[in-house]
Amino acid sequence: MKLTKKILAVVLSALFVVGCFAGCSGNGGSNGEEKIKVGFIFLHDENSTYDLNFINAATEACEKMGAEAVFKKNIDESDACKEAALDLVDQGCDIVFADSFGHEDFLIEAAKANPDVQFLHATGTKAHTENLPNFHNAFASIYEGRYLAGIAAGMKINEMIEAGKFTADQAKMGYVGAHPYAEVKSGYTSFYLGAKSVCPTVTMEVTFTGSWYDEALEKEAANKLIKDGCILISQHADSMGAPTACETAGVPNVSYNGSTVKACPNTFIVSSRINWAPYFEYAIQCVMDDKAIDTDWTGTIATGSVELTEVNEQAAAKGTQAAIDEAKAKLADGSLKVFNTANFTKDGKALTSYMADVDSDANFTPDTEVIKDGAFEESTFRSAPYFDVDIDGISIID
Repeated sequence: MKLTKKILAVVLSALFVVGCFAGCSGNGGSNGEEKIKVGFIFLHDENSTYDLNFINAATEACEKMGAEAVFKKNIDESDACKEAALDLVDQGCDIVFADSFGHEDFLIEAAKANPDVQFLHATGTKAHTENLPNFHNAFASIYEGRYLAGIAAGMKINEMIEAGKFTADQAKMGYVGAHPYAEVKSGYTSFYLGAKSVCPTVTMEVTFTGSWYDEALEKEAANKLIKDGCILISQHADSMGAPTACETAGVPNVSYNGSTVKACPNTFIVSSRINWAPYFEYAIQCVMDDKAIDTDWTGTIATGSVELTEVNEQAAAKGTQAAIDEAKAKLADGSLKVFNTANFTKDGKALTSYMADVDSDANFTPDTEVIKDGAFEESTFRSAPYFDVDIDGISIID
């Protein structure tokens, strides 16, 4: 009897050890769980300021959440995106994310074929109409960040006017845009309105490169704007083309997606960017907890998703940080609306009603009234921007 008990004790002990190894081995996960595996599809690589911003956020979020990250870089907006997504699924990814607007249709195809995997897409517009439980869009109210960056631009222009470098009627900015999409229009309009809030005489010229990332074209576009009399340049394009053109010409620059101060110490003022880490952390946690991910998620200043870099005091006007902080507080408490219709006109008239294309279709059919309480409600009815109004004070030069 004693021998039987002893044998039983040995057996139970062995089973406990085996069970512990089986339950605790995993891939470094806690409580015996395997790591969440997240696949990331990037349009370009670290040489693109846009993609580098995503890469940094993905690395940060996965390290913080104990998730494994798998990167696929330089993936075109084509079937290559679907192939990359399917390969990530085959590698065991629980979540697949793509960072470029043109990836969306291909990611949707992959999502339909893999209902047990969560697919996330930045800047997209179709999740709320596709109604796929495993396909999700995300963006942030970056128009607020661009508005704040515009204030920095306006302050710099005021400083140059006060120093006698230009007259008030010469206060013309330039903007290098990638494509004439709502995302780009929303960005450059909010930037302009921020500048106009402190420099009422400012105007702006916009030129498009037709590419999200083309350093030569972006540099050429910036030089064209400078030659045309633009005294400050900003951008929604992803290379160092425009910032380096500004540094060479000695023209102040407001960048995007990150600081360019190392390469442009004399002209870089500030940059706005979306911090994607909070969204990645949120989505990973949802999968860990077996909870639904929002179909259409919008990050804000409050969620830490809209950020500005440090102001470069060497190039910025005095008092810039204080002016940004004051406006940021008003954006946070709702007392300041970027697209307040009292602050701009279209064809000389105030905008009292506007039907926007929120439920995207091939013909860009207007479907949603977006003017409410005297403001254009951007990123309210879906996360991706839909502001596409050509307001007075901004000229498209090509």
